[in-house]
Amino acid sequence: MKKRRGFIAAPGYRFILAGLLISLLGLWLGGPVLLMGLVATVFFAYFFRDPERPVPSAAEVVISPADGQIIALATEREEVFLKQPAQKLSIFMNIFDVHVNRAPVAGQVLGLHYQPGRYLAANRPEASAQNEQLAVHLRTPDQQDVVMVQIAGLIARRIITYLREGDEVDRGERVGLICFGSRVDLYLPATYQLQVTIGQKVKAGSSILGRRS
Repeated sequence: MKKRRGFIAAPGYRFILAGLLISLLGLWLGGPVLLMGLVATVFFAYFFRDPERPVPSAAEVVISPADGQIIALATEREEVFLKQPAQKLSIFMNIFDVHVNRAPVAGQVLGLHYQPGRYLAANRPEASAQNEQLAVHLRTPDQQDVVMVQIAGLIARRIITYLREGDEVDRGERVGLICFGSRVDLYLPATYQLQVTIGQKVKAGSSILGRRS
Protein backbone atom coordinates (compact mmCIF):
# COMPACT_ATOMS: atom_id res chain seq x y z
CA MET A 1 0.00 0.00 0.00
CA LYS A 2 2.31 2.74 -1.23
CA LYS A 3 0.92 5.93 -2.65
CA ARG A 4 3.06 9.00 -3.16
CA ARG A 5 1.09 12.00 -2.06
CA GLY A 6 1.86 15.61 -2.87
CA PHE A 7 2.89 18.44 -0.59
CA ILE A 8 -0.78 18.62 0.49
CA ALA A 9 -2.65 15.62 1.92
CA ALA A 10 -5.28 14.57 -0.61
CA PRO A 11 -8.34 15.19 1.64
CA GLY A 12 -7.26 18.83 2.01
CA TYR A 13 -7.74 19.84 -1.61
CA ARG A 14 -11.49 20.27 -1.33
CA PHE A 15 -11.07 22.53 1.71
CA ILE A 16 -8.51 24.61 -0.18
CA LEU A 17 -10.85 24.76 -3.16
CA ALA A 18 -13.63 26.03 -0.91
CA GLY A 19 -11.32 28.81 0.30
CA LEU A 20 -10.45 29.74 -3.27
CA LEU A 21 -14.13 29.86 -4.25
CA ILE A 22 -14.85 32.19 -1.33
CA SER A 23 -11.91 34.34 -2.48
CA LEU A 24 -13.34 34.52 -6.00
CA LEU A 25 -16.72 35.48 -4.56
CA GLY A 26 -14.90 38.12 -2.52
CA LEU A 27 -13.45 39.64 -5.68
CA TRP A 28 -17.03 40.36 -6.72
CA LEU A 29 -18.42 41.34 -3.31
CA GLY A 30 -15.22 42.91 -1.97
CA GLY A 31 -14.31 43.66 1.61
CA PRO A 32 -14.44 41.03 4.38
CA VAL A 33 -15.49 38.15 2.09
CA LEU A 34 -12.26 38.38 0.09
CA LEU A 35 -10.17 38.52 3.26
CA MET A 36 -12.05 35.57 4.74
CA GLY A 37 -11.48 33.53 1.59
CA LEU A 38 -7.76 34.28 1.49
CA VAL A 39 -7.31 33.47 5.18
CA ALA A 40 -9.23 30.20 4.77
CA THR A 41 -7.16 29.18 1.73
CA VAL A 42 -3.85 29.83 3.48
CA PHE A 43 -5.01 28.10 6.68
CA PHE A 44 -6.21 24.94 4.90
CA ALA A 45 -3.03 24.75 2.80
CA TYR A 46 -0.98 24.99 6.01
CA PHE A 47 -3.13 22.56 7.99
CA PHE A 48 -3.14 19.84 5.32
CA ARG A 49 0.58 20.13 4.54
CA ASP A 50 2.27 16.77 4.10
CA PRO A 51 6.07 17.14 4.22
CA GLU A 52 8.55 14.39 3.49
CA ARG A 53 10.29 12.97 6.55
CA PRO A 54 13.53 10.98 6.94
CA VAL A 55 12.41 7.58 8.27
CA PRO A 56 14.84 5.73 10.57
CA SER A 57 16.04 2.53 8.93
CA ALA A 58 16.84 0.42 12.02
CA ALA A 59 14.49 -2.58 12.05
CA GLU A 60 14.10 -2.64 15.84
CA VAL A 61 12.71 0.88 16.32
CA VAL A 62 9.13 2.10 16.64
CA ILE A 63 8.57 5.63 15.36
CA SER A 64 5.99 8.27 16.08
CA PRO A 65 2.69 7.89 14.20
CA ALA A 66 1.86 11.57 14.73
CA ASP A 67 3.27 15.05 15.17
CA GLY A 68 2.60 16.49 18.59
CA GLN A 69 3.37 16.23 22.29
CA ILE A 70 3.61 13.12 24.47
CA ILE A 71 0.86 13.57 27.06
CA ALA A 72 0.66 10.10 28.66
CA LEU A 73 2.81 7.04 29.30
CA ALA A 74 1.22 4.13 31.11
CA THR A 75 0.52 0.42 31.17
CA GLU A 76 -3.11 -0.24 30.28
CA ARG A 77 -5.23 -3.06 28.97
CA GLU A 78 -5.98 -2.73 25.24
CA GLU A 79 -9.56 -3.90 24.92
CA VAL A 80 -10.23 -4.06 21.16
CA PHE A 81 -7.56 -6.33 19.68
CA LEU A 82 -4.93 -7.37 22.20
CA LYS A 83 -7.24 -8.05 25.17
CA GLN A 84 -4.29 -7.68 27.55
CA PRO A 85 -2.11 -5.02 29.20
CA ALA A 86 0.32 -3.14 26.96
CA GLN A 87 2.52 -0.07 27.09
CA LYS A 88 0.34 2.90 26.16
CA LEU A 89 1.74 6.12 24.72
CA SER A 90 -0.49 9.10 23.86
CA ILE A 91 0.36 11.95 21.46
CA PHE A 92 -1.71 15.14 21.38
CA MET A 93 -1.83 17.02 18.07
CA ASN A 94 -2.76 20.68 18.29
CA ILE A 95 -4.23 22.53 15.33
CA PHE A 96 -0.79 23.73 14.18
CA ASP A 97 0.80 20.26 13.96
CA VAL A 98 1.01 18.22 10.76
CA HIS A 99 -2.01 15.91 10.94
CA VAL A 100 -0.93 13.17 8.54
CA ASN A 101 -0.47 9.94 10.48
CA ARG A 102 2.21 7.36 9.67
CA ALA A 103 2.75 3.69 10.43
CA PRO A 104 4.81 3.29 13.63
CA VAL A 105 6.15 -0.10 12.51
CA ALA A 106 6.34 -2.15 9.34
CA GLY A 107 3.88 -5.01 9.13
CA GLN A 108 0.45 -6.25 8.11
CA VAL A 109 -2.90 -4.71 8.98
CA LEU A 110 -4.77 -7.46 10.81
CA GLY A 111 -7.85 -5.43 11.60
CA LEU A 112 -9.56 -2.05 11.88
CA HIS A 113 -12.24 -1.11 14.39
CA TYR A 114 -14.32 2.08 14.33
CA GLN A 115 -15.96 3.29 17.54
CA PRO A 116 -18.43 6.20 17.49
CA GLY A 117 -18.27 8.47 20.50
CA ARG A 118 -17.98 11.92 21.99
CA TYR A 119 -15.79 14.88 21.01
CA LEU A 120 -14.09 15.73 24.29
CA ALA A 121 -10.86 17.72 24.21
CA ALA A 122 -8.31 15.18 22.98
CA ASN A 123 -5.80 15.93 25.76
CA ARG A 124 -8.25 14.81 28.46
CA PRO A 125 -7.54 11.29 29.82
CA GLU A 126 -11.13 10.13 29.25
CA ALA A 127 -10.90 10.93 25.53
CA SER A 128 -9.12 7.58 24.99
CA ALA A 129 -12.23 5.66 26.00
CA GLN A 130 -15.10 8.01 25.17
CA ASN A 131 -14.22 9.83 21.93
CA GLU A 132 -14.87 8.74 18.37
CA GLN A 133 -11.91 6.66 17.25
CA LEU A 134 -10.44 4.18 14.79
CA ALA A 135 -8.12 1.43 16.02
CA VAL A 136 -5.64 -0.29 13.69
CA HIS A 137 -4.02 -3.63 14.58
CA LEU A 138 -0.56 -4.09 13.06
CA ARG A 139 1.63 -7.20 13.25
CA THR A 140 5.33 -6.90 12.48
CA PRO A 141 7.30 -9.52 10.51
CA ASP A 142 8.68 -10.84 13.83
CA GLN A 143 5.15 -11.22 15.26
CA GLN A 144 4.99 -8.14 17.46
CA ASP A 145 1.42 -6.83 17.87
CA VAL A 146 1.01 -3.04 17.84
CA VAL A 147 -2.25 -1.08 18.00
CA MET A 148 -2.54 2.52 16.79
CA VAL A 149 -5.70 4.45 17.66
CA GLN A 150 -6.70 7.65 15.85
CA ILE A 151 -8.93 9.67 18.20
CA ALA A 152 -11.14 12.62 17.32
CA GLY A 153 -10.99 15.74 19.48
CA LEU A 154 -13.00 18.80 20.43
CA ILE A 155 -12.81 20.30 16.94
CA ALA A 156 -11.80 17.20 14.97
CA ARG A 157 -14.88 15.64 13.41
CA ARG A 158 -13.41 13.38 10.76
CA ILE A 159 -11.00 10.47 11.02
CA ILE A 160 -9.53 9.35 7.71
CA THR A 161 -7.64 6.11 7.09
CA TYR A 162 -5.94 4.90 3.93
CA LEU A 163 -5.75 1.35 5.27
CA ARG A 164 -7.67 -1.85 4.65
CA GLU A 165 -7.43 -5.19 6.40
CA GLY A 166 -4.66 -7.27 4.86
CA ASP A 167 -2.56 -4.30 3.69
CA GLU A 168 1.21 -4.43 4.13
CA VAL A 169 2.74 -1.15 5.31
CA ASP A 170 6.26 0.15 5.70
CA ARG A 171 7.45 1.97 8.79
CA GLY A 172 6.80 5.68 8.29
CA GLU A 173 4.27 5.14 5.49
CA ARG A 174 1.33 7.54 5.40
CA VAL A 175 -1.74 5.74 6.78
CA GLY A 176 -4.34 8.49 7.34
CA LEU A 177 -5.09 11.76 9.10
CA ILE A 178 -7.48 13.41 11.53
CA CYS A 179 -8.98 16.79 10.68
CA PHE A 180 -8.47 19.75 13.01
CA GLY A 181 -6.80 18.81 16.27
CA SER A 182 -6.77 15.33 17.79
CA ARG A 183 -4.82 12.51 19.42
CA VAL A 184 -3.15 9.20 18.64
CA ASP A 185 -2.73 6.41 21.21
CA LEU A 186 -0.19 3.68 20.64
CA TYR A 187 -0.19 0.30 22.39
CA LEU A 188 3.14 -1.56 22.35
CA PRO A 189 4.26 -4.93 23.73
CA ALA A 190 6.69 -5.05 26.65
CA THR A 191 9.47 -6.04 24.24
CA TYR A 192 9.82 -2.34 23.31
CA GLN A 193 11.87 -0.06 25.55
CA LEU A 194 10.38 3.44 25.36
CA GLN A 195 12.79 6.35 24.94
CA VAL A 196 10.48 9.36 25.32
CA THR A 197 9.13 11.38 28.22
CA ILE A 198 5.88 13.22 28.94
CA GLY A 199 5.95 16.69 27.42
CA GLN A 200 8.38 15.74 24.64
CA LYS A 201 7.58 16.92 21.12
CA VAL A 202 7.71 14.28 18.39
CA LYS A 203 7.33 14.18 14.61
CA ALA A 204 5.46 11.56 12.61
CA GLY A 205 7.68 9.27 10.61
CA SER A 206 11.00 10.43 12.03
CA SER A 207 10.99 10.57 15.86
CA ILE A 208 12.01 7.30 17.52
CA LEU A 209 9.70 6.39 20.41
CA GLY A 210 11.47 3.21 21.48
CA ARG A 211 13.46 0.14 20.50
CA ARG A 212 12.73 -3.56 20.68
CA SER A 213 14.91 -5.24 23.26
